[in-house]
Amino acid sequence: MKRPGLYFASLLLLLPVNGANGSVPDTYKGQPFQDAAHTSGPQVIPGRVQAALYDLGGEGVAYHDVDTINHGSGELNYQPGHCEEGVAASICHFREKEGVDISYVKKGADLRHQAPVMPEWQQLYIGWSEDGEWTNYTVDVKKAGTYRIVTMYSNTPQTVRFSLNDKPAAECKLPAYPLWHDPDWMIWHTWNKADCGEITFPEAGLQLLTLHYKSGNNFAYFDFVPAGK
Repeated sequence: MKRPGLYFASLLLLLPVNGANGSVPDTYKGQPFQDAAHTSGPQVIPGRVQAALYDLGGEGVAYHDVDTINHGSGELNYQPGHCEEGVAASICHFREKEGVDISYVKKGADLRHQAPVMPEWQQLYIGWSEDGEWTNYTVDVKKAGTYRIVTMYSNTPQTVRFSLNDKPAAECKLPAYPLWHDPDWMIWHTWNKADCGEITFPEAGLQLLTLHYKSGNNFAYFDFVPAGK
């Protein structure tokens, strides 16, 4: 079966993203994610960085995962009932051949119970997280300055980190939230949206943003909002 977005990915390999275009390290070989449904290239700041739209480039370049299996798109979502009616295969099996574990917000799990904030149905997210894993994002920073980080996440209250152009840049402290005594499995599907920290982009242009995470969370997206707004 032909994989969606392969044509767009091949085009991206021809596009430079470092050097004079910004502060992306010259040695970085990854490329902004793009496929038939996501054609805009680098994610823009201020704005929303979707966790599942990490760069192209594979293990050790665009991401690090502890194993090669995508436990959501490439495993769980092939089981009966997990590719829900009305959900396209491009969502159910998004990036299924890559090691980063991805799934989507489901009516049968995420939206059937109370939560501090409800994500949208079919929202893609990174899950099955493990200590030491990371994902890279080539972002287009339109204005230098300090930004609040607001994240849609689930489960463990803990600190994850961002680096910028391979240098430590920010801590994102995920707050605890009430779980309403849901079963243990449901905790992973009880979402919250909250401020978790601030990050400063010293200059505009293309930058390499890296999310370093741990075991215990799902991540849908991170909003970068100019400080003071």
